[in-house]
Amino acid sequence: MTASAFPGPGRYSIYTGRATNWPMVIVSTVLVVPLLALATTGEGASWRSLALPFLVAAIGVAFNLLTATSVRTAAGPRGVSFRLGVLGWPRRTYRLEQIERAEVIDLPLWQVAYGLWWTPRRTNCTVRSGPALRLTLRSGRTVTITVPDAPAAVAAIHEARSTRPVD
Repeated sequence: MTASAFPGPGRYSIYTGRATNWPMVIVSTVLVVPLLALATTGEGASWRSLALPFLVAAIGVAFNLLTATSVRTAAGPRGVSFRLGVLGWPRRTYRLEQIERAEVIDLPLWQVAYGLWWTPRRTNCTVRSGPALRLTLRSGRTVTITVPDAPAAVAAIHEARSTRPVD
């Protein structure tokens, strides 16, 4: 995580951070094993009939590892962008003009999405509970992102807005 400040006119602070939750990825992957064991206990279960469940489980575990392990966030004069997982996909950028308010919230455990969760009014990119960045967009949508240092991310957004030239 970094929050760099470059002094001088026309310079901005940029926040970057990465939040991970490896324990949750390991737990969710390990939970697949008992499900596959249950599939093998049926009468007449052959390896051919188990190929599809094992393939689906392998794809689910791979998707989990590639998309739900971490959230990388950058905030600064170009707005806020986030990338999920090892490959950085899915990704999204919100320009400063789209952001009405940026604040720090305390995300309770029951609201953690462990990856990307989208509804018509909200987007959550969360991998753990605790302090998080909440954006309220001019459209009314709220975006919640897990970041290691939420106050630094909010400060970078506020600084970029205050030093931005007026059109």
